[in-house]
Amino acid sequence: MPFLSRNIEPIGNDVGESQRHQDDSLTASFGSQASPKIRQTGTPVERLSSFYARRGKYLFDAIASFFLIILFAPLMVLIAILIKLTSHGPVFFSHKRVGLNNELFVIHKFRSLHIDTPSYSEKPGSTDDKRIAPFGKWLRKTSLDELPQLFNVLKGEMSLVGPRPEMPFLAENYEAWENQRHHVRPGMTGLWQLSPRRQGTIRDGISVDLEYIENLSFWNDFKILIRTFKVFWDNNTY
Repeated sequence: MPFLSRNIEPIGNDVGESQRHQDDSLTASFGSQASPKIRQTGTPVERLSSFYARRGKYLFDAIASFFLIILFAPLMVLIAILIKLTSHGPVFFSHKRVGLNNELFVIHKFRSLHIDTPSYSEKPGSTDDKRIAPFGKWLRKTSLDELPQLFNVLKGEMSLVGPRPEMPFLAENYEAWENQRHHVRPGMTGLWQLSPRRQGTIRDGISVDLEYIENLSFWNDFKILIRTFKVFWDNNTY
């Protein structure tokens, strides 16, 4: 999955109007450096009232995550063992995040950093960061550290596709229009995660998140998932 964004996000300033304007073209192509093109089909209110948004998306997430957990179970057990063998501390890293309708939930991932790393510190900028545990370098490179979030999806706290979940103390400063991103469940992958802007803060990509909500449909989610697997495969095949 992409697993294309890290769990510890950097805290930065808002982008300017000129930078926000560039978000309008983020979905201009389905190429390697851009997110999939989707056709605008309505307002957030219209899209959220559709059957897929109200029932179908949750049903698809529950079924898909159940089978993906079974599929990846041997790999997750192996990863857990390797984490314990190569570094001191727990297997999992847990974090409070903002979910659907601003409800808080605990997100899970495999621990890739040393246990003395502050939970809400800036994310590592390279694999040479001394905060990264030995096995954590490979986990972060492959993004397999995010596999435990499949359990968040199965519980209905997250979706396979949606905006990345924000940290509570940052979401408190959101304006009303920005808070619309919390009208859907946060996702393991999404339109913003596939965009060239994915290296910035979550708040930098809110306009992309709202574009995703405006075009919410099974077909668009399917395209994002396919694109995610393609990016994951391309980035980890030699």
